[in-house]
Amino acid sequence: MRTVFLGTSSFAAAVLERLAASEYRPALVLTRPDRPRGRGRRLGAPPVADVARELKIEVEQPASVNALSARALIARTQPDVAIVCAFGALIKEPLLSEHELLNVHPSLLPRWRGAAPVERAIMAGDAQTGVSIMRLTAGLDSGPVCLAEAIPIDPHDSYGSLAERLQSLGGELIVRVLDLTARGEPPPFVEQGEAGVTYAEKIVPEDRLLDPARSAEELERIVRALHPHIGARLQRAGGGLLSVHTARVAVDPPVHAPPVGGLAAADGERLLYGTARGALELVRVQPPGGRPMDAGAYLRGHAL
Repeated sequence: MRTVFLGTSSFAAAVLERLAASEYRPALVLTRPDRPRGRGRRLGAPPVADVARELKIEVEQPASVNALSARALIARTQPDVAIVCAFGALIKEPLLSEHELLNVHPSLLPRWRGAAPVERAIMAGDAQTGVSIMRLTAGLDSGPVCLAEAIPIDPHDSYGSLAERLQSLGGELIVRVLDLTARGEPPPFVEQGEAGVTYAEKIVPEDRLLDPARSAEELERIVRALHPHIGARLQRAGGGLLSVHTARVAVDPPVHAPPVGGLAAADGERLLYGTARGALELVRVQPPGGRPMDAGAYLRGHAL
């Protein structure tokens, strides 16, 4: 069975590695163009491009996957199926109708359709999430699903730890679907219902800012949901943003807890952030232009 792979992110790169290790190794990989990265804003290749080159799989980076030239690249390969995972751009007609397109989506559809399903599941305090294998259609992650499997979200899961389990599961599920299809026993596709539909909107700068008007529990989930790939931060009363890498709800805040939106030291080594309900203990932080450090080191070098 000939396959083509379309993906961009680190999550998609892990799925590509699993696919390449199977008998369904892609004949072609399409990913997004290189983009400026880091403080120097130097051009960097997407993770999928790096992995494809390491695996010695032909990789192309068209400006638009929907352009005639990109569609010709795929058609030349004559794939039986194209696998899509975290591609990061809308795939439109006529490409949608030219090939069987299977999408590896990290949520239990129809919950968390959209761009940031892993982050939004953690932020919402969901007890579980999973991976769905679906047929790509014109709607936003609304196509029929042929296989899905759930996994629990651990109370201490960050994006990094949860995504690692989900990308492993996604690789196994897509290979399972291809195995069944190759044996002439393709799993049936079932249309998604409208009950339980939620949308995982793209993470924007406002999502990163820890709003003290929310509870400590909510802010702790935001910190985990954005670590380590995006990062949460808070506005210091004296000005400047403080990045927060790790945090926990303070279960034993001092008698004089910090005011809402304020920072306070406790026991000389603990850094607390006041919220509308409870205090958030900042375990590992990073000042502007500085390096990540634990709370004690921050308190020794910075006045509150």
